[in-house]
Amino acid sequence: MASGEGFLTEHQREKLKIASQNVENLSSSPKSPPSLLSEFLKVPPGGKAPAGVPGRHVRRSHSGKSVRVKKDGGGGKGTWGKLLDTDGESHLDRNDPNYDSGEEPYQLVGSTVSDPLDDYKKAVVSIIEEYFSTGDVDLAASDLRELGSSEYLPYFIKRLVSMAMDRHDKEKEMASVLLSALYADVISPSQIRDGFFMLLESVDDLVVDILDAVDILALFLARAVVDDILPPAFLTRAKKALVESSKGFQVIQTAEKSYLSAPHHAELVERKWGGSTHITVEEVKKKIADLLKEYVESKDAFEACRCIRELGVSFFHHEVVKRALVLAMENQTAEPLIFKLLKETADEGLISSSQMAKGFSRLAESLDDLALDIPSAKTLYQSLLPKAITEGWLDATFVTSMGEDGEVQKDNENVRRYKEEAVTIIREYFLSDDIPELIRSLEDLGAPEYNPIFLKKLITLALDRKNREKEMASVLLSALHIEIFSTEDIVNGFVMLLESAEDTALDILDASNELALFLARAVIDDVLAPLNLEEISSKLPSDCSGTETVRVARTLVGARHAGERLLRCWGGGTGWAVEDAKDKIMKLLEEYESGGVVNEACQCIRDLGMPFFNHEVVKKTLIMAMEKKNDSMLNLLQECFGEGLITINQMTKGYTRIKDSLDDLALDIPNAREKFTFYVEQAQKNGWLLPSFESLTPLDVSLTQAAAS
Repeated sequence: MASGEGFLTEHQREKLKIASQNVENLSSSPKSPPSLLSEFLKVPPGGKAPAGVPGRHVRRSHSGKSVRVKKDGGGGKGTWGKLLDTDGESHLDRNDPNYDSGEEPYQLVGSTVSDPLDDYKKAVVSIIEEYFSTGDVDLAASDLRELGSSEYLPYFIKRLVSMAMDRHDKEKEMASVLLSALYADVISPSQIRDGFFMLLESVDDLVVDILDAVDILALFLARAVVDDILPPAFLTRAKKALVESSKGFQVIQTAEKSYLSAPHHAELVERKWGGSTHITVEEVKKKIADLLKEYVESKDAFEACRCIRELGVSFFHHEVVKRALVLAMENQTAEPLIFKLLKETADEGLISSSQMAKGFSRLAESLDDLALDIPSAKTLYQSLLPKAITEGWLDATFVTSMGEDGEVQKDNENVRRYKEEAVTIIREYFLSDDIPELIRSLEDLGAPEYNPIFLKKLITLALDRKNREKEMASVLLSALHIEIFSTEDIVNGFVMLLESAEDTALDILDASNELALFLARAVIDDVLAPLNLEEISSKLPSDCSGTETVRVARTLVGARHAGERLLRCWGGGTGWAVEDAKDKIMKLLEEYESGGVVNEACQCIRDLGMPFFNHEVVKKTLIMAMEKKNDSMLNLLQECFGEGLITINQMTKGYTRIKDSLDDLALDIPNAREKFTFYVEQAQKNGWLLPSFESLTPLDVSLTQAAAS
């Protein structure tokens, strides 16, 4: 009898023999049967194991293989069954005195079995990236079919939407279009529902990286309902399955209240991200040419306006103006009709004054080329211009940018040269991240009057790049404000940016939201004061889209925990948690109190890189001065204020926080109010506090003194 066979019954020995033969057949075959592996490893949508393979009884070993074990973790090869391990898994503690490395599971190098789900997730990322790049729906559908593994399609939906959420409106629109195209043909209705439910379950994780994930996913959900790929009943069922306090529950509420219950909600939702992505610039130009040609023939201005409105490209209306004027030059008998249409669109607000002016500007820039086909183009243009101004559909200020001959004046040579130099400096900064070198380069240019132009170029270039460059641009603004840029330079730069926001949106669809983040971040970094937002808004034309951008920025600044959220809006910031930052502030103040090296303390505050949190430095400094009875601690605040390291806003906030917590402080420091009154007098004498700061009343101080005595 072979060793160990005495432990087995006849029936068990027969089972062992059959199992051994199966293993030999499997290992000797050139290719493992796919049905066996797929049944053994696959995990269908929703994370549930296939019938007969309970998910909780499948364990992943250290080698990466999936291993079947008995219920509750008992038994298995090389084990004595379940004894004390209550969760079904054994845990080796390497700090245990009885730890034996021989008990570690043996790991075979190069024998790891890859997880089909992990492989699938990697494959769909490349499909989605290519789709966002090409916009080819048919290719994406074909690639998805070739990939197979249809049971994993809910994961594709989750990845597609989550990737689009962190991108521009263009990609969000593309994702919705692709889902509609794949519905029923490639992805079943039940898989669509499973995919969206997985997204709802993961919102709590998504909000860590995407601040407005709740609102964006709510819009995706509403869009799916409007596009008839999700039934409205899905929202009701999903709400019942989710915890009421979860972010996923908030998403459904937002979708129902903000989008699906609004009047004409279908049109609103469909146009929220700019409408369909299946129309190119050339197609738009052709549609514009056709509608203008049809208008001249029919003379129906109402129908022409309707066609312009249906195009849904308000940012491209300057093309309507330009083509209409060219048509008037080519066919002078049509000039009255063209003027009537343009006046009608201006009066209705269909074409904005900025788009009207841009259309005239583009026509003026192309006069030399037009003159090849229309010899009298320049003369005709000069006759059109005063008529448009007289009739009131072209702003009279437009002529200030024109020369005597009616042509657009080019930037003078100095400005042109400065812009070229600025672009070179900014690109080098994006590569080197060297702020001191950039500041030296700007000082060498010796043109501080062009600082607003530099700011505009900096943010415009950052807008078209990744989050890293956007974060670098915001950090640079803080440094420039301290070193060489005045607040007026910053304000004027943002005004220039917002005035040209419509042009920027031609290339960067999400420019408005990105500019709002830049504005809000500038306020959090104390580059701008909240009142500066009002100043910027007042300098913008009444019909400028930049006014809405400023409003969004104000909303962002006023949100709860705005400082922490906006500091990391592009994944930047120091990475410190608030508690870590407090701990570091405390340590640097203790070191300063013992050593008294003010320059070193200032450098440590600067290295923290959290200017929005400098009020904590002020608060902790004042408390330490009270506790240690060391008023010389205020010398650090004087140095920080003098260098511009701690702004008057942060100083005031720090003092306000001490004032609000005096009752608690007085329990440990009996003379806290008296000392604080003295510190306020010093601060006001040195100009650290805003005039709006309210000092303690004499009654407050006398009450504290009485309590102390």
